[in-house]
Amino acid sequence: MHFPPIYLEHVTFISLIFFIFLFSPSLCDPRTSVANISCKPRTNVSITSDLFPKYMEIMGTLSDFISENKSATYSLSSNSPDIYGLAKCHNDLSQDECKLCFVEAKEKLNTCIPAPGGSVYLDGCFLRYENYDFFDESVQKNSSSYVCGVPTDITNDQYMKRDFAARVDRAIANVTSMSVVNKGFGATIVKSGLLAVYALGQCWDSLDVEICTKCLNNAGDMIRKCLPAAEGKAMNAGCYLRYSSNKFFGDGALVLADKGPTKRKNIWIIAAIVLLTILGIFAILGAFLGYRRYSTEQGGTKRVHKIPRALETSKLNFKYEMLEKATGGFDPLNKLGQGGSGSVYKGILPDGKTVAVKRLLYNTRQWAEEFFNEVNLISGIQHKNVVKLLGCSIEGPESLLVFDFVSNKNLDQVLFDKNKRQFVSWNERFQIILGIAEGLAYLHEGSKAKIIHRDIKNSNILVDEQLIPKIADFGLARRFAPHKTHVSTGVAGTLGYLAPEYLLQGCLTEKADVYSFGVVAIEVACCIKNNVFVSDSRSVLQTVWRNYKLNKITESIDSRLMSDFQEQEASRVLQLGLLCTQTRRFSRPSMSQVVKILRNKETEVPVPMQPPFQNSSLLAPPDTTSRSSVTKDSLCSEWYSTDGMSIHSSEFASLSSSQSSDFSTSESSRLLKIA
Repeated sequence: MHFPPIYLEHVTFISLIFFIFLFSPSLCDPRTSVANISCKPRTNVSITSDLFPKYMEIMGTLSDFISENKSATYSLSSNSPDIYGLAKCHNDLSQDECKLCFVEAKEKLNTCIPAPGGSVYLDGCFLRYENYDFFDESVQKNSSSYVCGVPTDITNDQYMKRDFAARVDRAIANVTSMSVVNKGFGATIVKSGLLAVYALGQCWDSLDVEICTKCLNNAGDMIRKCLPAAEGKAMNAGCYLRYSSNKFFGDGALVLADKGPTKRKNIWIIAAIVLLTILGIFAILGAFLGYRRYSTEQGGTKRVHKIPRALETSKLNFKYEMLEKATGGFDPLNKLGQGGSGSVYKGILPDGKTVAVKRLLYNTRQWAEEFFNEVNLISGIQHKNVVKLLGCSIEGPESLLVFDFVSNKNLDQVLFDKNKRQFVSWNERFQIILGIAEGLAYLHEGSKAKIIHRDIKNSNILVDEQLIPKIADFGLARRFAPHKTHVSTGVAGTLGYLAPEYLLQGCLTEKADVYSFGVVAIEVACCIKNNVFVSDSRSVLQTVWRNYKLNKITESIDSRLMSDFQEQEASRVLQLGLLCTQTRRFSRPSMSQVVKILRNKETEVPVPMQPPFQNSSLLAPPDTTSRSSVTKDSLCSEWYSTDGMSIHSSEFASLSSSQSSDFSTSESSRLLKIA
């Protein structure tokens, strides 16, 4: 069979990349940060002249042995003073990394001379010498210690503290169980939503299984005292244990930890099968790419992803060439903004109508699915507070969406962009908040299928010249039948606007949009972004909560309004925002209840029972859109601590009904097993 030259070009390129990836040396990270240094008191200086040469001989011998075995012991006890030495590199380090770590540890340990003993714990190795035989020691009061990292931003959030502690417990248990069957070494990752706990444990080779287990259990008890710190390290005479919210070891550690005694025998066979499979995949991929490019050059551009025939023949279908011409060839001067899934351009159709054209970034399967998702979701929606979809393009080299042109800009620009923002009166802000609420209520309850937006934020709210808000960017939205109460999905959205049950467990209900709305409502009223990444400052949610508890909540309102607002109305809006951002989703109202409260001043606003949940402080700055696949092995459930009493979400419905008779208690049954 004759292959076009372009096919060979792709195969050669992909093969080169594969072999570079396969055979390139790994980045060297010997983990030489100091965890702890301990030197015994220098009691007898007269022995220094005899100790030092023995110490140097011990270090030299250990250096020779450890480069081969990653573990070594040696002793000199023929003449006084006796001296014993032990060196241990963590099993996941390479030989070169082990050598570097040992050299660094020896340099640190040299400072203990002429003390009769000393030890150095680095994050990748351990080195110790003594004037007695300590090789079988595992847990000693005078040689056990732990070090804690800085406190996390979840200190005041009981839900987050308990969830983080549970994951640390699970990580410690995993590492301990791995170590006892894997020559004293274990490493694990415990993930939940966008958060993860990384843990590593190492016993010295001189310990048997029972003593290693005892040592790691004791170390686990020590580092649990660090919670809720983001990191903890425990150091015993016979082992080392560490957890962290940041990854501190390479992927090789996980592979090594997964090698039990029975698995190691077949590892090369498995590796060979995997490599052959990868080579086959690359070969097929190269052939596909080469053939597609060859076909494109011969026969013109073709769409990779086909759209249903019903859409091809519908009025929603626009010609790609017409939209390209309407936007001036996607001229940067016509660019209106950048969304989470593509750029938006201003265009003028042949009939003179001004439109907004959304151009998706990529034509991969994922982006194609989001394209069809957005078309199907909003093509039939007719609401004054939801952007109207006019159609789409399906024929060109990329996916395009066509919307009604909104003449102003998005809410983020109006409120926060220094170059584009404008003064917005309180009445205008109230109408914006009400409009967003009405749009969301329609999406949740006003159409045949419930639609959850998943990414409600100011930059996804367009406003026209009259500042009427319109919800836009449905690329992340999900739809399910009205009789369904929840869905399990990967986490997607914008940090700072994600509800806790969705961020941590991937449990998606309409209450996720309610939480996001609460953040937006407070931001609009206060004209401050929900940004907790400024040192020594509170987020706007924390500030509003503090003022609420001090009975001066309206002091949080934007100072530029100069008290030109209805105090009772502003107070109700902020209290409602706090209610929508409660940690317990059962405590949040539905969007139809929000609309009722905003429209009717006589409707009482339920009392928020706890501080608003903070998620933006955990991971990254706001406006960072993040995606993560979520692996779950438990029910989509919640538990909290209230006045020292643990309450499971399935038990909360009876309590919430006493707090607010307007709230539905049917959500108590919304627990879903997540695969």
